[in-house]
Amino acid sequence: MPKGFLLSRRQFLKTSALVGGSALLLSRVDKAFSEVAQAEGKGEYPLTGPASYIPTVCLQCNTGCGIKAKIYDGVVVKIDGNPFNPWTLHPPLPYGSSLREAANIDGAICPKGQAGIQTLYDPYRLRKVLKRAGKRGENKWVTIPFEQAVEEIVNGGYLFKDVPGEESRYVPGLREIYALRDAKLSKDMAQDVKKIWAKEMTVEQFKDKYRDHLKLLIDPDHPDLGPQNNQLVFMWGRLKKGREEFIKRFVQDGFGSLNTHGHTTVCQGSLYFLCKAMSEQYVFSESDGKMKWAEGQKFYWQADLAHARFALLVGASPFEANYGPSNRIPDITEGLASGRLKYAVIDPRFSKTAAKAWKWLPNKPGTEAAPALAIIRWMIDNRRFDETYVRNANKAAAQADGEASWTNATWLVKVENGNPVRFLRGSDLGWPKQIREAEVKGQKVKYEFDPFVVLSSGRPVPCDPNDDENPVEGDLLVDTVLNGHRVKSSLQLLYDEARKKSFAEWAEVAGVDAGDLEEIAIELTSYGKAAAVDVHRGVSQHTNGFYNVFAWMCVNVLLGNFNWAGGMVKATTYDHFGDKEGKPYKLKELNPGKLSPFGISIIRHEVKYEDTTLFAGYPSARPWYPLSSDVYQEIIPSLGDGYPYPVKALFLYMGSPVYSLPAGQTNIEILRDPQKLPLFVAIDITVGETSMYADYIFPDLTYLERWEFHGSHPSVLPKVQPVRQPAVAPLTETVRVFGEEQPLGLEALLLALAEKLGLPNFGPDGFGPGQRFTKPEDFYLKMVANLAFGDKADGSEQVPDADPAEVEIFLAARRHLPPTVFDPERWERAAGRPWWGKVVYVLNRGGRFEDYPLLASGQQVKNKYDKQINIFQEKTATSKNSMTGKNFVGVATYIEPYTDCLGRPLGDGEQGYNLKLITFKDILHTKSRTMADYWLHGIMDENLFLVHPQDAAGLGLRDGDVVKVVSASNPEGIWPLAEGLHKPIVGKVKITPMIRQGTVTFSLGFGHWAYGAGDITIDGHVVKGDPRRARGVHANAAMRVDPVLKNTCLTDLPGGSAVFYDTLVKLVKVS
Repeated sequence: MPKGFLLSRRQFLKTSALVGGSALLLSRVDKAFSEVAQAEGKGEYPLTGPASYIPTVCLQCNTGCGIKAKIYDGVVVKIDGNPFNPWTLHPPLPYGSSLREAANIDGAICPKGQAGIQTLYDPYRLRKVLKRAGKRGENKWVTIPFEQAVEEIVNGGYLFKDVPGEESRYVPGLREIYALRDAKLSKDMAQDVKKIWAKEMTVEQFKDKYRDHLKLLIDPDHPDLGPQNNQLVFMWGRLKKGREEFIKRFVQDGFGSLNTHGHTTVCQGSLYFLCKAMSEQYVFSESDGKMKWAEGQKFYWQADLAHARFALLVGASPFEANYGPSNRIPDITEGLASGRLKYAVIDPRFSKTAAKAWKWLPNKPGTEAAPALAIIRWMIDNRRFDETYVRNANKAAAQADGEASWTNATWLVKVENGNPVRFLRGSDLGWPKQIREAEVKGQKVKYEFDPFVVLSSGRPVPCDPNDDENPVEGDLLVDTVLNGHRVKSSLQLLYDEARKKSFAEWAEVAGVDAGDLEEIAIELTSYGKAAAVDVHRGVSQHTNGFYNVFAWMCVNVLLGNFNWAGGMVKATTYDHFGDKEGKPYKLKELNPGKLSPFGISIIRHEVKYEDTTLFAGYPSARPWYPLSSDVYQEIIPSLGDGYPYPVKALFLYMGSPVYSLPAGQTNIEILRDPQKLPLFVAIDITVGETSMYADYIFPDLTYLERWEFHGSHPSVLPKVQPVRQPAVAPLTETVRVFGEEQPLGLEALLLALAEKLGLPNFGPDGFGPGQRFTKPEDFYLKMVANLAFGDKADGSEQVPDADPAEVEIFLAARRHLPPTVFDPERWERAAGRPWWGKVVYVLNRGGRFEDYPLLASGQQVKNKYDKQINIFQEKTATSKNSMTGKNFVGVATYIEPYTDCLGRPLGDGEQGYNLKLITFKDILHTKSRTMADYWLHGIMDENLFLVHPQDAAGLGLRDGDVVKVVSASNPEGIWPLAEGLHKPIVGKVKITPMIRQGTVTFSLGFGHWAYGAGDITIDGHVVKGDPRRARGVHANAAMRVDPVLKNTCLTDLPGGSAVFYDTLVKLVKVS
């Protein structure tokens, strides 16, 4: 066994609740590694055959590389890359290649991926359900049977009567919260709440109509809060498709709560939601019966670095993170070696990516929009942009020029009191509205279309963006008056923003050299469509992140590079859920008794405050998020404030907001208070930094033991859908649900809760009469069948059936899996016998992968974004900031960073806080879940604060000195973990010119106090923590708390981002 792999037999943890308590497992793992090593010593390698591994998908980080989990005697002993998957081999094997050929080729993965074996066999992994035996955060636990835990959570009661101070505390169970159960009633109420928001129904009319059902609501005087069902909140950290639909089927469709929320805003929320706003389309809405802005995609574009000739990377480092190391480094390296690619970096830190760049411009954090606006001004001033692309005002014009996408750059916008407010419509010029007809559910529905207006050769003409027959091209820079309306083109509005400062002044704002920036502008505009700007969370995670990203995306619009080799591209995945025609399983429809969740979510997302019954002027009690969702940092603080309503039960899956969020310590006080949160259930593989405050922790399966559909990333050109599948016998205990044995994990928990609650879309008739949904594979194998069918309704994309030899390999590769996980006959029934051979074919390759395209500069990619891109965002411009009552700006602009939720600048610099704190990720670690991987410690066992030499000299610091980080909102520099228990924010210093002066940074993933780093008590026995896991520093608690809200971090209100990169701090020497 490799050194440091597991605990020794003398050290193993004396509790059956943890993996480390199993001497038998330790012995088995030890034996497998030893025998493989002995074979290698004899020149043999027992892991080369096609049945020696299972192809699956890594989740050590969100890149999600395709991997081979190589198995020896039932133990995962090696992880390598899957050659069918384009993440790890460039180009990958053709999809039709034989399994024997694939067995002889390994793709490349990063150190984290190879160390994933230690995540699987982590001695601190949970095997059994833990129930809290002390106050929240005291880390006192007892193991209880799975069935008992499910019973208590469903039925509630005096569940903690043995805990001092909680003897008489009643905990409401899920059955009590599950109030509205009638599918038709929920659908009718949902429709009428929308009528209240549209001012088509009053609250009194609603109350009269539903007078016999008002007791089901949270508050009958505010019916738009929804039913009591909404008082169940389910939040998650890292979640992928498959499990996402499983959770939503339980929480939304079955239980009827709309409160399912992810973690998008802690990653790069403003990048996602800016691109969503740029992709909003003006379309007919069947539900509303009118034209509206809709269908914006929660996604983003990335640069195609495999074919680019020049790239500008801003706040991104694919050599370390950004969904980059394994799948983007080879493209960059090949480009540099061949001379195809030149690139520059704008980033406060001299990253590994910057180390190989043509130029590195260390900007001031938070000023990322400034260099973008400088380049925009330069491009328009010098006419160094794609005028042909930008003139296209609708689909027909784009198609006539051989383009798939188009923009609203030439559309005219009404300007009132100096502010752009909304697009000019034909009716503003006296043109009649068009009466159109659509078919909705078999009936003809008439609706109005009021055309947009562009100026073409100085003459106003109507524009329908989706018209594919009548091309409309517009004048670019327009500032005029039409029929008494002051109007400007969208491009003119952007140009006006760029002209607010000179090129040199914008460079000065960003703190970069104007000459270098101009050289980048020249280079960027010298390769046509084979140049691009790639941005990531370094641009988005600021209080002005939405507009930072907006400015850079507008640079790409001016380059006209969308859908072109070397330009901006998007992710494309095969449909696994059955939304496309012809699919074997339309899982949305196989959903008996489906409820219609409605109301206002706990984070108040995608709803306009002023439309609701809660509107009471400005500011609102907490921010509303009409343009974003999955606002991770708002979930727990909102339930802490009981706004917009109290929450009775919180479920947390694979997330650690306490550790991962900026100012995450603000969550602790709320989580510790059972009056604010009566029931808290966590699904986790260990006792983590957030799950330590739970009432119950259910052990989960690791990524090597479970199903998921990982999806893709924007830079991956082929259409794909990698499948994560069980590769090894689960280490959690076996439980019985719906009369069937299965491994304990997320799915078993939700199935058991559904069984106890009687949810109709689970169980023996869960997909309909006689169609079982009692085990995870009943759900997931139908998704694999959908992948095998392909996305063409005529079935022409079906994969072939696996031949007998492939089927034999498939069965042999899974011979070590117990029948609770792999029963071939059951799997065949779940997939459907007509699809079984095709399902085997897909699983044998680790997913479905389109063959890799060979492109040259000047060619378009196959999988295109074929819609409109918005330079002016009318939906954004007509949405209000609930804290100020002012409308959001609809065009890219520069907004000063570091503000509170009222938009007021924070004056921390005046108090002596003079260093800007930022973070980064080293390739060796992921935010909160790789510290168990001891192989990585041998390369890097702690992180450091990186400090510029001039800053260090001013503070009298030397390499290796220990400093404490303090800020205006955390002047003590501590993590307040529990009553009387604090962890200081201290770490060692490394002095380096590889960080901009005035900036200090640290890498994420270190400085744990749970996750095996601290002592816990289980069943009266103390389980000692491993001090190796506590090494280094985690300084998120120093990040600025919003002074208005007081219990969450700073936030970018339009984009939703949690702010990582704006806080001003001091470093105080400790030793």
